Amino acid sequence: MANAQPKVAGPRRERLTRERIIEAAVRIMDREGLEALTMRRIGRELGVEAMSLYNHVQDKEDILDGICQHVLAEFRVSDVEDWAEGARLGGREYRRLLRDHPGVITLMTERKSAFTNPESLRGYEFALDVFHRAGLRGADAVKAFHAFGGYILGFVTMELGLRIGGDELDHELAHEQMARLAASADLPRLREVLPHFMDCDDDEQFEFGLDLLIEGLRARASGRP
Repeated sequence: MANAQPKVAGPRRERLTRERIIEAAVRIMDREGLEALTMRRIGRELGVEAMSLYNHVQDKEDILDGICQHVLAEFRVSDVEDWAEGARLGGREYRRLLRDHPGVITLMTERKSAFTNPESLRGYEFALDVFHRAGLRGADAVKAFHAFGGYILGFVTMELGLRIGGDELDHELAHEQMARLAASADLPRLREVLPHFMDCDDDEQFEFGLDLLIEGLRARASGRP
């Protein structure tokens, strides 16, 4: 009787974990948008049945919370002695995170649950330490935190909206229509600056806004009106 051939083991499937589920959800969100995030789609991304995900996450809302915290935990800025430079570096890094993961903007604005991962709060701690070193304390530090965060969130929202809201020709036509409207109405200041609207560089505009915030913070900390 011939010897039976030994069975050859197939490739070992990587163990399913909460972290793998969240990472898969982030990939789907970045490629296909938040609307594509379903338990079935995440399961297909991982090569498992959707029901097996519930052994590691509570539901889709739990995954969305996990995405938000996972992305915020990517915040990485080296400490610098000068608080103003720290504010610039932190602002640029937060902008990068939101541009790389635009779906998180919606998750941040709709978020209701508390953070459960300390790593996702490192960016918060970095910003508050910057404001502390600038001389702001208590309520003023919180107001500065919201001012910087709101500016960056709004700026990236505008950036992404312009990027997906039509091609360059569409924007040129819209600009021409605005120019005709400004010329036919009593809007002298708008007519004066209209050419500069078409020449805006996103990076330059973002840095200009950061400079305004930093100088305002410097004045506030020094007690100047």
